[in-house]
Amino acid sequence: QVQLVESGGGLVQAGESLRLSCAASGIIFRTNAMGWYRQAPGKQRESVASISLFGAINYADSAKGRFSLSRDNALNTVYLQMNSLKPEDTAVYYCAAPKNGRTYWGKGTLVTVSS
Repeated sequence: QVQLVESGGGLVQAGESLRLSCAASGIIFRTNAMGWYRQAPGKQRESVASISLFGAINYADSAKGRFSLSRDNALNTVYLQMNSLKPEDTAVYYCAAPKNGRTYWGKGTLVTVSS
């Protein structure tokens, strides 16, 4: 059973930083692609950053230069370091992982950035 548990969200002011964590189980973590997505109120879910099974990392244009994805294979955890946060970064952030043709999602963690 694949389980993804996000943590680290909260309320911050514009310009501050947060680090999100996603603890994974039920997958061979070190060779599994992982991704961070977000969904703002009234908007569709969008990709923020992802890492392929080969370790290639991609960022959405909105995240480039401010966000950084990393993973700790020993802890089965993927992180999203978010710096210089903006009010438009306010959203529920989700972790996702594909396995056997299906995408598994965590329940999300809320990030609120005040101006």
